[in-house]
Amino acid sequence: MKNILQRFNRWADFIQNNRYVQGLNITSLVAWNILILLSVTILLGTTFVGAAGAGYFVSLVEDEPEYTQEEIRADIYNYEETSVVYFADDVYLGELPSILERREVSLDEVSTHVKDALIATEDEYFFEHNGIVPKAVMRAVFQEFVDTGMQTGGSTLTQQIVKNQMLSNEVSFDRKAREILIAMRLENYMDKDEILEAYLNIVPFGRNAAGTQIAGIQAAANGIFDVEASELSLPQAAYIAGIPQNPFSYTPFTSGGDLKEDLTAGMQRKNIVLYRMLDSGTITEEEYEAAREYDLMEDITDYAPENSFESYPYVTNETERRTVPILRDYLLDKDGVDLSDMEDEDRAHTVQQYTERASTELRLGGYRIHTTIHKDIYDAMEDTIANSELFGPNTNDGQPEQVGGLLQDNETGAILSFIGGRDFEKESWNHATTGEGRSVGSTIKPLMPFGSAMERGVVQPGIVVPDVPTNYRGGDQGPVSNFGGSYAGIPSVRDTITNSRNTPSVRTFWQVPEEDLYDDMIKLGYTPHLDYAAESFALGSFDATVEENTNALSTLATGGTRNESYMIERIETHTGEVIYEHEHNQIDVFSPQTAYLSIDMMRDVLSNGTASRIPSLLNFGGDWAGKTGTSQGARDYWFVGMNPKVSFGLWIGYGDNQPLQGEYSQRQQQLWATLMNRTVETNRDVVLTDSRFEQPEGIVRQSICGVSGLLPSQSCYDAGLVNTDLFNSNYLPSQTDDSLEGARYVTISGQSYLAYEQTPAEFTDTGFSVNSTFFDGVNIQDYLPDSLSGNLVPDRNAPALDHTPAAVSGVSSSGGTISWAQHSDGDIVGYRVYTASGSLVGSVKGNTSTSFSGIDPAQGYYVAAVDTMGRESNPSNPTESVPAPEEPEEDPTEGQEPEESDSTGEGENNGSSDEDNEQPDDQEDGEDNETPPPENDPPEDEDDS
Repeated sequence: MKNILQRFNRWADFIQNNRYVQGLNITSLVAWNILILLSVTILLGTTFVGAAGAGYFVSLVEDEPEYTQEEIRADIYNYEETSVVYFADDVYLGELPSILERREVSLDEVSTHVKDALIATEDEYFFEHNGIVPKAVMRAVFQEFVDTGMQTGGSTLTQQIVKNQMLSNEVSFDRKAREILIAMRLENYMDKDEILEAYLNIVPFGRNAAGTQIAGIQAAANGIFDVEASELSLPQAAYIAGIPQNPFSYTPFTSGGDLKEDLTAGMQRKNIVLYRMLDSGTITEEEYEAAREYDLMEDITDYAPENSFESYPYVTNETERRTVPILRDYLLDKDGVDLSDMEDEDRAHTVQQYTERASTELRLGGYRIHTTIHKDIYDAMEDTIANSELFGPNTNDGQPEQVGGLLQDNETGAILSFIGGRDFEKESWNHATTGEGRSVGSTIKPLMPFGSAMERGVVQPGIVVPDVPTNYRGGDQGPVSNFGGSYAGIPSVRDTITNSRNTPSVRTFWQVPEEDLYDDMIKLGYTPHLDYAAESFALGSFDATVEENTNALSTLATGGTRNESYMIERIETHTGEVIYEHEHNQIDVFSPQTAYLSIDMMRDVLSNGTASRIPSLLNFGGDWAGKTGTSQGARDYWFVGMNPKVSFGLWIGYGDNQPLQGEYSQRQQQLWATLMNRTVETNRDVVLTDSRFEQPEGIVRQSICGVSGLLPSQSCYDAGLVNTDLFNSNYLPSQTDDSLEGARYVTISGQSYLAYEQTPAEFTDTGFSVNSTFFDGVNIQDYLPDSLSGNLVPDRNAPALDHTPAAVSGVSSSGGTISWAQHSDGDIVGYRVYTASGSLVGSVKGNTSTSFSGIDPAQGYYVAAVDTMGRESNPSNPTESVPAPEEPEEDPTEGQEPEESDSTGEGENNGSSDEDNEQPDDQEDGEDNETPPPENDPPEDEDDS
């Protein structure tokens, strides 16, 4: 202060001693002294105010942290930018929906006109100042104090960057002081080109033709004039450069994307910018006039590009759903947050907090998200399902038949394409990937129980598991039912999978420990269920998404190792830094031998099983395997097919779980084939391969006795129960089957029993006794093909009562036939017919056959019942003889050879009914008598009830 006064005194003395001043009169001298006094007063006041202002400024910023260069740069470049999604092979998909659209560019990608226009308009001293312009600050402060009603602004480009990126929009001296301080620091940390480039990428420019808010010069150039920032002409650049001062007023578009009716404000602002460019010397008078007169309305675009959501809503939603958890984990790791050290409540809160932050980051962080989806395949599938003729009718309440599909690369697990539904606008639910999914039906059978059972040596493809009436063991669930209520008797595991039988699946399920089944299901990627031990799960009564089910079944195509499915290949920041790249996650589930045996059986599903229509519908060949599946009540129908390269799972059903209508299995298989045909036409190399599923070491072809899985005995050969099929060599049998042995048996009321030594041979048949527990409580003969029905007998003795049978009643004769009432005892094995004199005429086998033909009506006869112990009842009442008619006068047959009689001799006819004696003449021993499906019309998949 003292120095200031001394300088002022020297200046005053100089003025006073000046010859001009000395020549003034007294009045003038008085005036002069007053002027000096006023000057001193103003100087002192200004000094005081300046000192006070400086002190006040210091008080406002004394608590402001001293930002490092790295911190300031990080904040400056942390601007909101639209995230972009790519298909596979870096094919552009679109931008994620956002409230703000921004695209970063470098300074050399921006038109010189834009740079000149912004500097001339927003900060004419940009290249001279150090972050602030003092006179502009003083002007702004003065306007604030005196409330002029006109704010000319006092912020440099540097200050505007600080305000946008590091401070709030609060209007206060405190914020302004912090802005000034940080701006001055920023000028020390960044050069002018870096600051200008940051400004061009940060500043808001109103809205684009879609009505979306835009920021940054590239988004402005694209959104307003549909050109690149480097292509902006002088009038275009002047218009855009004028927008930041008041984006709401100067932007040409409304929030709805419509062009404003009156653009006068924006055009006037453009002319002001042009004038300032002229005044600064960056354009000539001629350029100025030409730009003013240019009809800019012709350049404003009406093109509103669709964002990724509008073009590919299912892909966009699925990308967001999968990316948020990835970004959440990235942010947790970046911040050094360890969830394992937290209590449950804190962990849940932290996860929620970071999930919300990741969701915001995704939309505004400018990420580049690369997916595995092939655009050409996805488009082909979408085009295919647009054909409503491939689907069933709508329900009564208008619900369309829906579809969910997923194509996966077997080797990597990459999702190559998917079908979320038929129409996103009508139903946005993604039927391929989201939610709990739908009942998987019989598609589960190759995995569970049969995959689990083969892995543990319980069954192999050629082993028989009876398909006979079976009840669930748990509670009061009732019987296991097959489709149509039929039973196949003794099908092999291969036949069971080929034709999708239910009861053998449940019976196999019983033989695998519950904990093993549960472990396998978790390894296969299914959502954990406490009820995996429930018997009905062997029939697919649990829900899974198409992604889960397809990925699980693809395990069989890759030698028993599941490659976890994924859709996000990598994520980059807007600067190109890779923050995430998918790492293949492989889970060993089954051995290569189990996987191959399953695949080989699933080949038969297409060749002669429940999906045998599909090969004739395909326009290409290859080594394909698959499995169908139907849920209870036909509410879901599946087919998952695979070759060595890809797996494609397809589901159809109604969104509200109503039963499917019409020929749904044929319809779905037609759709599967049509989609695969289009896929191959579109991108053959992704789907097809010349290779076949590779048979691993340890697979041999072995003959076994089907009922036991042991080496076949002669009895097994004789019974027609030898199956030759593929086998895991680790579980080759070393013992010979002993479950079959030759035996005599009797038939009582349709049931077969082992005969006793005392049982007369005339009432027995020869066959094979089966002591397998499979047949406990079941008369297997009821469910065998005719070629085997007389051969197999359960290992059970015939009933034997403790008394001799009573006499047969109801005996009568008519013509050449004698008949009687069925005996009431339960151990009767047949009847003998005698003449009244006691001569044996013949025997009738079985207790239910009650007639004998070929008797002589002229004689009397009686009948005796025989039981299992060989005891014979007393004779019945005899029939009365009928005298023979007198001979005619002339025998018309005289001289002719008499016809051979069929009514004499033991065992002739045997009194059996036509049904008992009827045998097909075209059926070989051991042949399954089920009618094969006609060509291109496979048997229906089993209803998994």
